[in-house]
Amino acid sequence: MSLDVAMQSAPTEANPRKVFLGLRLALVAVVGVILFVAELSIGAAAIPVLDVFQALTTGEASSQVWINIIWEFRLPRALNAAVSGAALGAAGIMLQALFRNPLADPYILGIVHGARLGAAILVVATGLAGNAFLLRFGLIGDAGLAVASVVGGLVVLFILSALSSRISIVTLLLVGLMLGYFSIGLMNALMHFVDESHAKAFKAWDDASFAGATWQQLKILVPGILAGLAAIAFLAKPLNAMLLGDRYAASMGIPVGCIKLAVLAATGWFCGMVTAFCGPVAFLGLVAAHIARGLVGASDHRVLLPAAALLGSTVGLAADLVTHLPLEHHIFHLNAVIGLVGAPVALFVLLRSRALRSWEGS
Repeated sequence: MSLDVAMQSAPTEANPRKVFLGLRLALVAVVGVILFVAELSIGAAAIPVLDVFQALTTGEASSQVWINIIWEFRLPRALNAAVSGAALGAAGIMLQALFRNPLADPYILGIVHGARLGAAILVVATGLAGNAFLLRFGLIGDAGLAVASVVGGLVVLFILSALSSRISIVTLLLVGLMLGYFSIGLMNALMHFVDESHAKAFKAWDDASFAGATWQQLKILVPGILAGLAAIAFLAKPLNAMLLGDRYAASMGIPVGCIKLAVLAATGWFCGMVTAFCGPVAFLGLVAAHIARGLVGASDHRVLLPAAALLGSTVGLAADLVTHLPLEHHIFHLNAVIGLVGAPVALFVLLRSRALRSWEGS
């Protein structure tokens, strides 16, 4: 029986499940919209929701200052959090399918650090660093930084892909961690070739945040991520077949090698684009992927991929909102907020996963 036939069998029992799944995803979407509006309304200057809607729809509000705050600061930040979170959520699902590893995540496997190193090499090679590079070269600098980050992430991805068939799941995680630390070491060494002011500028860029992207950068990031999300829709059915093994997928006519390359390219694209303009965001892909699996309750990537993207967007918005709450002595950082959820999720998966226990026992 083919995979598609198996998925389409017993339609009577499947319909109620699809309805409940649709309701759960719709609820997540509603939460995401509420968080998006909250991002525009809540902050050091509280803006009424009605004024937020008026500013977005008519360009008017009770105060010109509020309009400027929304359009110049809060809307770019919210769009960045939503789109970048969706990209990392989709990347987490694809990495877990590619490596058959429940702990696969762009940050844990060192892909994000490879992207950081690619950006560092570019900015040091030009004699500048971080924001100084972006300010001097404008749109070309933004595009160059994105390309360098994508290339750096792809280098780490291809190394992991080449090793994945020869080593265990746990060893693959350790290799990813070591590649990440090696990239961080090289990046810090590169900083010795720039002056102190440029190193500080690079450090400011290197802190993970959704707040730093400008409208000019979003003109690259948003279309790039949306195009990538549209493209990976074609990978859902091949990934389903590959869950049963490469030989089975090949017998079904799936070009396994090409699909793996496409997954690597898409993941590297997502991680590089996000890292270029947001810095090294940790654990978001892992958190979104596992919440999506719990929500969907199945391994069908035709549902998992959009669910992970939706959850990633929602988690990104929620984490960014927490970092900008108007609290006294507020010291939250983006990775700290995501880590409060991501680290327990990683430990839970590590301790409960049968796959990891079987590898450790072998």
